[in-house]
Amino acid sequence: MADNKGLTRRDTLKIATWTIGGLISSALGLPAVAYIIGPALKPSDDQGWIKLGPTTKVEFGVPTLFKAKITRQTGWISSEEQVGVFVLTEDGRDYIAMSNICTHLGCRVRWIQDKERFLSPCHNGIFDKRGMVISGPPPRPLDRYEIKIENGQVHIGKLYWVET
Repeated sequence: MADNKGLTRRDTLKIATWTIGGLISSALGLPAVAYIIGPALKPSDDQGWIKLGPTTKVEFGVPTLFKAKITRQTGWISSEEQVGVFVLTEDGRDYIAMSNICTHLGCRVRWIQDKERFLSPCHNGIFDKRGMVISGPPPRPLDRYEIKIENGQVHIGKLYWVET
């Protein structure tokens, strides 16, 4: 007697159920996985330079304030913020770019022309025109940005600390 074991109705329904479940899981799961790990796979734009403005705006020996909007990407959250950068040149060839944020409590410093100093309103921190601490509680000089001059335009790169 031949054993005639084909697909039973029960086996056919099991296969159909698992196939439909797999398709639905794939349809929902793959986009979810792409959404979660997608930002980690994007190339970093940390090497990008931000254009501030023309070098003709910078007066010799006087820190000049430039403002720029930068977009920070953290995962899939994008935020835009405005940064202030003081640019200084003594000779028109060598430039430095300093953050306008005090290294003590994060207040915005301002340039006082008649005293030739930066003043921080939080606890009276005082910096010279190159951003070095003169007095007050700031623990280090003003942070600096990498800087490059290209086609008469000032560009800034990454922010770094100045060692005392």
